[in-house]
Amino acid sequence: MKCSVLTFVLLLIASFSFAQTTSDTLVNENQVLDSLYILEVQDKREPDKVLHAEPLYIDLIRDLGARKGEAEWNVGMGLTDRLNYDSYGILVEYEFAPINRLGVEFEVPVTLYSSNSRSRNGALPSNRIESFKSAFQWSFLVSEHFKTTLALGGIYELELVDLKKLERGNILKGHIYNPFFIAAKRWGNNFHTLLYTGPRIEHLRNQSRMHTAFQINSNFHYMLPGTRNFIGIELNKEISHGTFDMVIRPQMRLGIAENFLIGIVTGIPVNRNNERLSSFVRLIYEPRHRG
Repeated sequence: MKCSVLTFVLLLIASFSFAQTTSDTLVNENQVLDSLYILEVQDKREPDKVLHAEPLYIDLIRDLGARKGEAEWNVGMGLTDRLNYDSYGILVEYEFAPINRLGVEFEVPVTLYSSNSRSRNGALPSNRIESFKSAFQWSFLVSEHFKTTLALGGIYELELVDLKKLERGNILKGHIYNPFFIAAKRWGNNFHTLLYTGPRIEHLRNQSRMHTAFQINSNFHYMLPGTRNFIGIELNKEISHGTFDMVIRPQMRLGIAENFLIGIVTGIPVNRNNERLSSFVRLIYEPRHRG
């Protein structure tokens, strides 16, 4: 009997030790994978660059600390419940780095509308090519030691009229200017925070006054060990005409192939007077960088 009890105790100790060793081994393997991936992004080439998780809805112009020759194609598709109708957003975007730490982007967003069960007569807007958008982003501070990057940039949009009005000849609706500031910090290997903020100034044609809204986008992400995949949340906040509005956007990014990723976003508005839930998918292709 004593021998059986002793054998049981020894087996229990051995099982615990094996489980602990397996757990420690997995942790160590993940740490190695994280280190290798961070090394691939940061320390393999010059100039310095810090690995940051990029938000999926209000995305960056190019990776922070971009290196010359990097490029990316994006196709985005979204659906938003606008109470009295549904809107479908489609965008095609190309971004690249002509020199180190400078990103440039060109984008064409399109919005289509359809009725829903709550639609009323005359409530459906016209389909439109929203604008021709161009942007730049300059990372003026990159610190691998502090795992921090700071950047400045600007977006210019040439707003277009509804598709129904294009035949009349006046295709220009107005201009939008959006200077912005970005501060990003990685905590350890896996936790990422990012602040993207600035005014959005709209100047409509034939109107002397400009409309200004201030945007504050806060981002929190956790990158899964040893991968480019992450889960996180994007908080898109806007102050306009003295009112505050926010949309909470839980999101995830998955690597499908070496140079191909997919991002999935859900939008939950805090104030549902104008819209309800939304969804957005971003397909990301990064051509191989030979720099």
